[in-house]
Amino acid sequence: MSLAGVVLGAGGSLFGQYLVSRASTRQLEVQESATHRAELKNAVLKFLGLASQVEKAALAPSGAGGATADAGLDQLVDDLWLAHAEIDLAARSEPLRGAAYRYAARLAEAAKDGISDGSALRGPQARFFDAAYDDMWPGHRRAAGDSVTPQ
Repeated sequence: MSLAGVVLGAGGSLFGQYLVSRASTRQLEVQESATHRAELKNAVLKFLGLASQVEKAALAPSGAGGATADAGLDQLVDDLWLAHAEIDLAARSEPLRGAAYRYAARLAEAAKDGISDGSALRGPQARFFDAAYDDMWPGHRRAAGDSVTPQ
């Protein structure tokens, strides 16, 4: 009888340790996920801030500032590529890396060639937003009204 009590006690102790270990592992996963989201969110916001500045400069009339404006735009594009590199390092998914690259490349092209309408950038921008959302919250779908594409 006492041997059965020892076996049951040991079994209960092992089962309790298993449950605690499982809970600790889950808590660590949640913390790592939150840290990843925060890091990626900061990189995405920095990238979007620079993207907005590049777009505004590319949409500006070409005679507004001459060589100084061109040098400033070149610096913005360089900063945009550095922000893209931060996303590339922080991203967990290849779709986000690809969408960030395509959006940055389209912005750099627009800065070089100048654009009269920013609507050509909306597609790459929307795909970037969708990929960033999917990377931060894998397995969750965005609501239909959450798209950044203008209606």
